[in-house]
Amino acid sequence: MGVSTSGPDKGVALVTVDFPPVNALPVQGWFDLADALRAAGRDPGTRCVVLAAEGRGFNAGVDIKEMQRDAGHEALIGANRGCYEAFAAVYECEVPVVAAVHGFCLGGGIGLAGNADAIVASEDAVFGLPELDRGALGAATHLARLVPQHLMRALYYTSRTATAAELHAHGSVWQVVPREALRTAALDLAREIALKDGYLIRLAKAAINGIDPVDVRRSYRFEQGFTFEANLSGVADRVRDTFGKAGEDR
Repeated sequence: MGVSTSGPDKGVALVTVDFPPVNALPVQGWFDLADALRAAGRDPGTRCVVLAAEGRGFNAGVDIKEMQRDAGHEALIGANRGCYEAFAAVYECEVPVVAAVHGFCLGGGIGLAGNADAIVASEDAVFGLPELDRGALGAATHLARLVPQHLMRALYYTSRTATAAELHAHGSVWQVVPREALRTAALDLAREIALKDGYLIRLAKAAINGIDPVDVRRSYRFEQGFTFEANLSGVADRVRDTFGKAGEDR
């Protein structure tokens, strides 16, 4: 259980997340993931990283129960900082990151997949931000990297999900495969990338990040400010406790 790194092929690092039952990461889990991604990217022998997960789904976001056990704001601050670091670690990894997504990719999962360089998804994968049902905000920055602007807004406001096939149609998912073929397909893409010159692929990653129209770190940090405001106002706890079912206005 936790975050592990292996080397299935020359030039390829496989970072695997395993936090049963649904890969909702505790605060330390986000920091561990960030450390693993950064370490893999720093390794001069690595030319591509595959980010995958065990269990029922790719990622269900933060561990809400950990927040509910905290009478103060320590868990919230920790989750904010941990997610910020993990998302940035994907984006700033010195080599390309391929996300292998299966099952649910929700909340923080969108931050990870949205910042990846390529996504391979299983046919059962669904992507979404149920944040408004969980008393939170955030990761619209990353959802906007996966779908067009107006679809992003509709998905965000409704907490609905989009399928892997829909994202493939929008061009943000590279390949959709049966669940049992996911790991192989992601590793195949990573192997193809890893055939490139190691120095040149790092230059390419830095160059592509440099021409991005949106500063993803600053944009996501801006969103997090509203998440904290929602918690300070009390609305986050009220909504989180009922998963958005009792939306009394204030």
